[in-house]
Amino acid sequence: MTAAAVTTDGLTKRFGRQVAVDAIDLLVPSGAVYGFLGPNGSGKTTTIRMLLGLVTPSAGTVRLLDRPMPRGAGDVLPRVGALVEGPAFHPYLSGRANLARLDDADRTSDPRTSRARVDAALDRVGLLAAATKRYRAYSLGMRQRLAIGSCLLRPRDLLVLDEPTNGLDPQGTREVRSLVASLADGGTTVLVSSHLLSEVEQMCSHVGVMHVGRLLVQGTVAEVRSGTEAQATVETEQPQVAARIMRELGLRDVRTTHASAVGLLGDIAPEKIVAACVYQGVPVTGFRVDTPSLEDVFVTLTGEGFDVSG
Repeated sequence: MTAAAVTTDGLTKRFGRQVAVDAIDLLVPSGAVYGFLGPNGSGKTTTIRMLLGLVTPSAGTVRLLDRPMPRGAGDVLPRVGALVEGPAFHPYLSGRANLARLDDADRTSDPRTSRARVDAALDRVGLLAAATKRYRAYSLGMRQRLAIGSCLLRPRDLLVLDEPTNGLDPQGTREVRSLVASLADGGTTVLVSSHLLSEVEQMCSHVGVMHVGRLLVQGTVAEVRSGTEAQATVETEQPQVAARIMRELGLRDVRTTHASAVGLLGDIAPEKIVAACVYQGVPVTGFRVDTPSLEDVFVTLTGEGFDVSG
């Protein structure tokens, strides 16, 4: 992942006095599944619209697949598939017929090979067996997969998905997550905008976190998490003694409950904590190390819960 599929420099969008996107510098490596995170209203969709040339930036630059936008749109956009703010299909047509209509609207496509392209897209999203079923009979997960399939009627180097799991049940969410993973395995760079942190943690290799129009942090999931320390918990009948031992070992912000002692691990090896407690006669009934979640990172950066909208 040396090249970049998406880069922005000082990308900004103002609507009157309101700054919707504030000088962000995105870097989406080629081949990555990049989770573009932020609460509703944080500027994610506006950013995506600027990336695709649907909205003109107030300031800053955009490069997609190493070409400047919007000047290179004619060359770049045929290599980019995008799903922004949900799919729209004809409910009384089948999945195959819906994709065929979209394929026919592409002036660069060869009508003689339309059926092959449509079936290949349906097969890639796992809907070939349901190709003749009417769209209105599709489940939410199937509808979202068909929408992604519409982006795959021709080869794509970059796929941009705005809230692809929004409103889906757990099964539909798993279907979309599996599909995104398979697309990335095939070499497609995927930019996934979402406010669902748990989903992004499961499907993405890289993340960028937005808040009130600003990009707070970006990098690999491990790099972003590294800004928040892991927490060690010792479950015991003697929490005060365990807390003393943890402080002596160098753990910080140690606190106790009626049945545990908790502290920030820092660079301390976890096994030293249990060994020290046992050596000093403290009965340990349980021990765990909790690594920070993306929500922990967000709270650390902003002091607010992730459901706070900008």
